[in-house]
Amino acid sequence: MAEHPISVLIVDDDALVRAGLAMILRGVPDVRVVAEVADGAEVPAAVHQLRPDVVLMDVRMVHVDGVTATKRLRRLPDAPEVIILTTFDLDEYVVEALRAGASGFLVKDTPPEEIVRAIRLVVAGEPILSPGITRRLIAQVTDAKVDTRQARAARQLDQLADREREVARLVGEGKSNAQIGEELFMSVATVKAHVSRLLAKLELNNRVQIALLVNDAGLSQRDTP
Repeated sequence: MAEHPISVLIVDDDALVRAGLAMILRGVPDVRVVAEVADGAEVPAAVHQLRPDVVLMDVRMVHVDGVTATKRLRRLPDAPEVIILTTFDLDEYVVEALRAGASGFLVKDTPPEEIVRAIRLVVAGEPILSPGITRRLIAQVTDAKVDTRQARAARQLDQLADREREVARLVGEGKSNAQIGEELFMSVATVKAHVSRLLAKLELNNRVQIALLVNDAGLSQRDTP
């Protein structure tokens, strides 16, 4: 449990969804709902004023959608983690939001305990995309730009040392720090340090973006050096 409550901002244009999420989270001792807003346009001011740890972000809203709001948010210093809320499970908007820096996504009918677990995980820097979801995600992102993305991703990964590439590959498979440590015979602290260096070196926001980059480059499908 967190030493201080995890502060959460709920963003959804459906008042019933907002109310339902708030009711779920207000019953959790280590989570605190700081506000509810109805559109992505309201997010910057709310984040500036309230400094939430996590934003639960609807992907489809009337004025400013969740993808645009996530892009704007993740450019800010000390930006909160973003979890995308979706009805459509891995549609193109979700994929775009993940590329923009969201830490993961939840389908709106996710059981309450899984919503709480996801919030705790992203604050701890852990993935909320299981290996199965990661494989489906990668299958979803193939498009006309795939060759360009693959070449760009390969160039970015070329700057990594061998051990860094191994860690990146396992992040790309959706594995947790503990699972990576077990496979590579590292402590969890060492894995966390490697992930932090990867984020800095690759100029990325979170491990979901590492996973997308790794899979764009095809690293998870090849033997590591």
